[in-house]
Amino acid sequence: MSTQLSISDRLDLAGLEDLFSEDERAIQQSVRAMCERRIDPYVADWFERGEIDDIRGLTKELGQLGVLGMHLTGYGCAGMSGVEYGLACMELEASDSGVRSLMSVQGSLAMFAIWRWGSEEHKQGWLPDMAAGTAIGCFGLTEPDHGSDPGSMRTHARRDGDDWILTGSKMWITNGSVADVAVVWAQTDEGIRGFVVPTDAPGFSAPMIKHKMSLRASVTSELVLDDVRLPGDAVFPEVRGLKGPLSCLNEARYGITWGAMGAARSALETALTYAEQRTQFGRPLGGFQLTQQKLAEMYLAYTKGVLLALHLGRRKDAHTLTPNQVSLGKLNNVRAALDICRTTRTILGANGISLEFPVIRHMNNLESVLTYEGTVEMHTLVVGQALTGEAAFR
Repeated sequence: MSTQLSISDRLDLAGLEDLFSEDERAIQQSVRAMCERRIDPYVADWFERGEIDDIRGLTKELGQLGVLGMHLTGYGCAGMSGVEYGLACMELEASDSGVRSLMSVQGSLAMFAIWRWGSEEHKQGWLPDMAAGTAIGCFGLTEPDHGSDPGSMRTHARRDGDDWILTGSKMWITNGSVADVAVVWAQTDEGIRGFVVPTDAPGFSAPMIKHKMSLRASVTSELVLDDVRLPGDAVFPEVRGLKGPLSCLNEARYGITWGAMGAARSALETALTYAEQRTQFGRPLGGFQLTQQKLAEMYLAYTKGVLLALHLGRRKDAHTLTPNQVSLGKLNNVRAALDICRTTRTILGANGISLEFPVIRHMNNLESVLTYEGTVEMHTLVVGQALTGEAAFR
């Protein structure tokens, strides 16, 4: 394999870098530098042990970098563009999907929910600390028996005088066990409503979920609400129904469209390096036709994924991005990234299952990314309905 060009230059065979502005590239490079210093040397160990060392310290560093709620305005948020937010997601997920999940749950789910639907008191009380990373948030929507059908959630809130009483449970909640505040969605007599729940409220607990084989460098929890009493102003004042939580999920899904390409790029870079260095039958692996076909196919999928993410990012910044388009991006890019990681694993052979390389870690993580924020089946049906006009969900 020719070594005239560096791996990074070969990864930009299509000239994608030319599509980004100087400011966008600067954001990307600053996040990449932070990942190389603070995450990459340690993340394989975090994954193996199933815990992040000093997660609050890491969150504060992300806050200092300005990436928590970075696409929101005011209240200490950076007010950056959708494309800049996407590039940050891509760099973080090139390190690990779990770290990108920490950032996107904080910014695109918990912070966005408060920023978009909360009262002024909610915003002033939580967003500055969350943007700084000194307070951590989580987002309680999924339940043990209700994932793709959140409208059937059983968690409920009832009025008791001027207060609300919340009862129920949520499952697979990123950041839950370390969160200072939870955005919790519940059934009420007025429809589904959102609540801002301080995690030190009596009756609230968040046991950590163990024995995961995916997203191990991420805190995943159950939320238990045992008659949690909240003041009347803890509820989001206006939004009712699934409009509230689904608007937040669209923000997170958009970030995943970019993030998945970060995991894909990491795997592809690993494949190119390995194919250059590994010798079999007297020649580098990259000198064999079948290996070159794998690399070419992976690069095509990666290039198309980044182009799709960028297109959706430009639409987001033009305020023309639709939920159907977000589903298209999430469906295509996560599936493409997982295929790239699986193919890279075949190039690495037995080494592909070792945590000395990032490939099996990305593979396992992407199995979760494929499912959360909407499964393959649900996004397929969203796209199918957009194409045919027929709803096939039931």
